[in-house]
Amino acid sequence: MTHPQELLRTPFHAYHLDQGAKMVDFAGWDMPLHYGSIIEEHNQVRGSGGLFDVSHMGRLRFKGKDACRFLDHICTRQIHGMVEGQIRYSLICKEDGGCLDDVLVYCEGDANYSMVCNGANREKIWNHIQGNKDGYVCKIKDETDATAMIAVQGPKVIELFSSFSSEVPTLKRYRFVTKNLLIAKIMISRTGYTGEDGVEIILPKSFAKKAVGMMFKTVEDKELIKPTGLGARDSLRLEAGMPLYGHELDEETDPLSAGLKFAVKLKKGEGDNEAEPFIGQKALQKIAELGTSKKLVGLTLDGKRSPRQGMPLRSGEDTIGVVTSGCFSPTFGYPIAMGYVASDFDGSTVTVDFGRQQHDATVVPLPFYKA
Repeated sequence: MTHPQELLRTPFHAYHLDQGAKMVDFAGWDMPLHYGSIIEEHNQVRGSGGLFDVSHMGRLRFKGKDACRFLDHICTRQIHGMVEGQIRYSLICKEDGGCLDDVLVYCEGDANYSMVCNGANREKIWNHIQGNKDGYVCKIKDETDATAMIAVQGPKVIELFSSFSSEVPTLKRYRFVTKNLLIAKIMISRTGYTGEDGVEIILPKSFAKKAVGMMFKTVEDKELIKPTGLGARDSLRLEAGMPLYGHELDEETDPLSAGLKFAVKLKKGEGDNEAEPFIGQKALQKIAELGTSKKLVGLTLDGKRSPRQGMPLRSGEDTIGVVTSGCFSPTFGYPIAMGYVASDFDGSTVTVDFGRQQHDATVVPLPFYKA
């Protein structure tokens, strides 16, 4: 059992405590769940802006003449052809097509890439990388402990960052810019996990607190950006229909079933495509040919009670699926959920099995929310 004193701490740990955060063990890190109210923090991000500490996410670097080839070998998305300043969302799969993780890959220049993976999967992905790197000239380094990462999300965020950098407002989605701030190099990307516009920032751990203070010193209205915990991050991503590893994604689920076909280059390395084929490509080609056995759907319910992961989904007497994520939606004022149902199910309603009670749910397209 992990004791509280053994949990890893981000550079902003003292700040979280000063702000009265309720801290929880998240993937071995002592992280803020909320600072008082998950619903208020959720609405703060939807209406203005929220500041998230996401330093628990894994950050890896790939350098060398085969860095691109190797990343194409382990990533479902095509890395070959990326340009400096570009980011691509991808999956990392097993040979059978099951998902090991979903990641972001950053192209920082010729033969220089970085990757952000889920904090809970950092060790697993590191071991997967080490087990598949033979034959590739590529130096791989785990930079998680040497860096920090924050996300600033909300409709007013980009305008606020214009006073810090004229480049940020002109960034396209899934692009980043590298800035020098005194002695530190920071990377600002137009990415996020909330369904809102905003940025994510990677910066040196030793300079993190000072750099964040400098970036926000020109913000006069302190109500515009407030600290936001992992609780609101989960409800925000759920409204946005974004998958979470361990819920919508796992080693038994392939990305095609999860609705992530856009992030899978099924013909990588074939014909005129010069990229390296990826691990699991043949299995996913077969799944694409035969069809998936399940599909991810959105669900809405009346009342206040929210479905939880693992609750069965039924149609009549038949069990046709399972809930993967659920919460009460602060934006809409009713419970929402995501879950898998049989791929041939085409009904408009399902029954959620809460145990002693059964509640009807309406099947709706994803996402629930779009800014």
